[in-house]
Amino acid sequence: MPNGSIYVPPDDKFKWGSPSVMYELRWRETRSERRRRRHIMAGAGFVLITALSFYRSFPMPFLIGLLGGGAVWVADAFVSWRMFEATAVWRGKRSGATRTGRLLRRKLGSHGYRVLDGRAVPGKASIDHLVIGPGGVWILDNEAWPPDTDIAAYGGKLFFGERSGGSVAKPLVEAAASMAEVLSKESGVPIQITPLLVVHGGRVVNGVVSAEGLTLFRPRKAAKWIVGDAHAELTEEQVEVLARTAARILRRML
Repeated sequence: MPNGSIYVPPDDKFKWGSPSVMYELRWRETRSERRRRRHIMAGAGFVLITALSFYRSFPMPFLIGLLGGGAVWVADAFVSWRMFEATAVWRGKRSGATRTGRLLRRKLGSHGYRVLDGRAVPGKASIDHLVIGPGGVWILDNEAWPPDTDIAAYGGKLFFGERSGGSVAKPLVEAAASMAEVLSKESGVPIQITPLLVVHGGRVVNGVVSAEGLTLFRPRKAAKWIVGDAHAELTEEQVEVLARTAARILRRML
């Protein structure tokens, strides 16, 4: 991370009154309200589906209505759970780097890509993932924001809600340039490194945002984006040389 790691958060993240703690408390306090709403929706679904079954002369209309109401209940419970789980990294309950690293290895390994985690040029910013493959080299970092944060670009500038994203983009762009210089010199393979930011939480406008030299998206888009963003033609031997060189010279962040 350019400014530290969100996965070993500062203590004040868990202090009473912090946004993440209050969000979780509010979620638990409204549990009975969500259940009541879910029961009402399921009951309404049962009535409507049963009435429609009678109108259409379906066999066993009450059973169909019961199954339909149950499906409504399950669907609402699943959506509520997904909404809460989407904030897990922001709340400090999950590691965004672990999730992203797992997805990258699973989806890129068969395409000849190598993934190194937690690397840094000595004296420079650390990054969560370094990806080296036939299409080029990328660095990826992970960040988390509250669920109501809109992440967008306006006039070529990056914004997280109303806050400028320049302080997030600049260190990553500089880290990419520093790593490219060091790797090119040490490996003998001239490369350029593209910086990417994986977003956990918040709302990414249009699914992908590019501004100030940085591209942002959700974890599940990372591998697909990398495969489609080929900007070099590296041989298998060059990929191996770069991966070995990176493992040797780039400091591993614990």
